[in-house]
Order: sequence, then C-alpha cells, then structure tokens
Amino acid sequence: MFATAPIIALLILGGLLVCMTALGVRRIEAAHPPTGQFMDVEGARLHVAELGRKRGEPGAEPAVVLIHGASGNMEDMRIALGEQLASAHRVILIDRPGHGWSSRPADDSYASPARQAELVAEALKRLGVTRAIMVGHSWGGALATAYALAFPDRTAGLVLLSAVTHPWAANPGWYNNIASLPYVGPLFLRTLVYPLGLFMAAGASRSVFEPQAVPENYLRRAAIRLVLRPKAFFANARDLALLKRFIAAQVPFYRKLRLPTIIITGDRDALVSPKINACALAAILRRAKLIVLKDVGHMPHHAAPGIVVAAIDELAPAN
Repeated sequence: MFATAPIIALLILGGLLVCMTALGVRRIEAAHPPTGQFMDVEGARLHVAELGRKRGEPGAEPAVVLIHGASGNMEDMRIALGEQLASAHRVILIDRPGHGWSSRPADDSYASPARQAELVAEALKRLGVTRAIMVGHSWGGALATAYALAFPDRTAGLVLLSAVTHPWAANPGWYNNIASLPYVGPLFLRTLVYPLGLFMAAGASRSVFEPQAVPENYLRRAAIRLVLRPKAFFANARDLALLKRFIAAQVPFYRKLRLPTIIITGDRDALVSPKINACALAAILRRAKLIVLKDVGHMPHHAAPGIVVAAIDELAPAN
C-alpha cells in the first residue's frame, strides 16, 4: 500500500500539470488570435498576413516576404520590419509550418527548410506573387536560401539576417532533445513545457537579444508564448534537431545562386556564428553584400531595423 502512494502522487501531479497546460494553451491562444488568413497547402495549414500595397498596385512587385526564425512566429517580423515596410511595399508575413497559427503533419520531412520553402512557394503563388524579396532571420534564413535555390525565377533577391547557412556544432538544447524522445517526449510536452516555458521565457529572450536589451513588452507583442503549445513546441524542436543535416545537404548548391543577396549579421551574435555562416556564405556568392553590425547580437532586425529596411529597398526600390 505504501509503495503505491508515490505513484498515486505522481499521477495526481501529472494530471494537474496536464490541466494546467490545457488551460494555459487556451489563455495563450485567446491573447494572441490569428491576424491573417489560412491556406491549406499539401498537408499543412499556413497562416499568412498581408500588409501595405495591394496586388497590382505600384510597388507591389516584387513582394517582400518576411520569414521568422526558430521559437517565434510572424509577429516578431511584423513589429520589427513589417509596419515600416508596408508604406512602400507589398509585405507578406508567414507563420512557418508548425509555428504560430500554422500547422503541419508530424512527419519529419516538414522540418526541412526545402520542404517548408515548397509550401511557402505554393502559398505565394495563390496570392499572385510572381517575384519576391525573401527576408529570412536565423532558421528562416535557411528557408529563404532553400526557396531561392528551388525557385530562382520567382526570387528577386535575398536579405539574410543572422541566418543559418552552414553546419555548426551547437546542441539544440536539452528541452528540445527531450521533446523529441519517444514516449517521454509527448508526456514532457503535455505536462512540463508550459510551466517551464513561462519560467524560462524572459531569460531566454535576454540571451537571444544580448548585448541589446529585450524590447519593451516583446514577449506579448511578438506572441512568443505561442511556442509553448505542445504541437508548436514539438515542431520547433524537430526543426532545430534536424537543421544541421538539412543544411549540410544544401551547402554544395550555394554556388548556383546568382541573385543579389545582402547578408546582415551582428559581430556579437553568440547563437549563429557570423564566421561560420554569414562570412562563409558571402565568400561563396558572386553577388553578395556582407554587412557586419558592430556590437549587435542575434536580432539585427530589432537592433538596426533602418539598415535592414535600406537593404530591402536596395533590392526592391520603392515606387
């Protein structure tokens, strides 16, 4: 009888954590509802929002497509760049498959930047976008380069922000490793991710922005807590766990890129090495322009949005 007491206590605790997570997810979703439209694309459901110029208006082509990084969603790119760009461009924001309000099957093939680029390409086609400036931050930079490789005729240029472009030695993190484990992972996702995430979110944001300060009310304004939902957290974990393999397969094809590319990185980026990624890619591409921002970390679109907007305008002059 006494031996079963700890088991009963664990079951009760587990049940409480499951209920806490379910209620927490409802609160998060109520606080950050969808802001765009939905498209069902090849097994995924993409959440897409448009700002600025309308299709067919002057300045609408090439469109500017903003692709967010890991652990985030379109709102990060909206608050940093979207509103500024909207005055002169057609801006398209996309929640990557599995992130924000976009969904995807659990199949690991959807964690590939190339596969995600295919889904984005179909969404842009339905929106009538014939050519685009692809702007990708961090993990989103891998998607942007994959898009340019697969659809060169539909890509007017690339702007890469602290982009992952080459294999690296970094570990995706203990929490992402646990989330990927069979049996243990699903339990972790439905019990501990939400409470741990609430506790760790502020500190994690500080480490991402260092040496810059986290913008005021960033977690709320960028809807960062959407990643604490079990399915979104799992998708993010698989994206990070498998990225190195996908990137390694992509590197040999970079020399095929002939389009204008502006690579922007911070010299104090501790998450995505400028030397391994930005500098290495700039050395390969014939039409690349490298901008290294002094004393800037992993979030150049927040630290120096004017420089990023100027780079986009350079590739897509405002009309």
